[in-house]
Amino acid sequence: MAEVVFSVIADSVSKTRIDISAGRHVFSVDEPEKLSGTDAGPNPLEYMLGALAGCLNVTGHLVAREMGFKIESMSIRLEGKLDPLVFMGKKQGIRAGFKEIHVRMDVNSSASEETLGKWARAVEARCPVSDNLIGPTPVRITF
Repeated sequence: MAEVVFSVIADSVSKTRIDISAGRHVFSVDEPEKLSGTDAGPNPLEYMLGALAGCLNVTGHLVAREMGFKIESMSIRLEGKLDPLVFMGKKQGIRAGFKEIHVRMDVNSSASEETLGKWARAVEARCPVSDNLIGPTPVRITF
């Protein structure tokens, strides 16, 4: 199978809001009012956590089907902590992004614990968003 290209086009609406087109979908990224935004949408970090949850969901169901069992329900909770002083330019020497992302996946299935363990390892290894967050993916920005 050939490589697949994903792309979005984003247009700045204000100092905190950007509207993004992804295929036929349009969504806004913004900051909450307490951070001078208009709260027109989740902030970039919330979207990143949401993207990881979405990818884990799709990958989880795909892997379960391949392994021959069905997921009856799945709930995914994600949390990341960062020091906002780095983003604000008041602190240096540490990462601007999350120090760590905690993911809690609660899965309801008739599969055995052993099968779910194998499933979890496969999901973690095959989720493209997780891979992009864990591994160094080159980002080339041009102006």
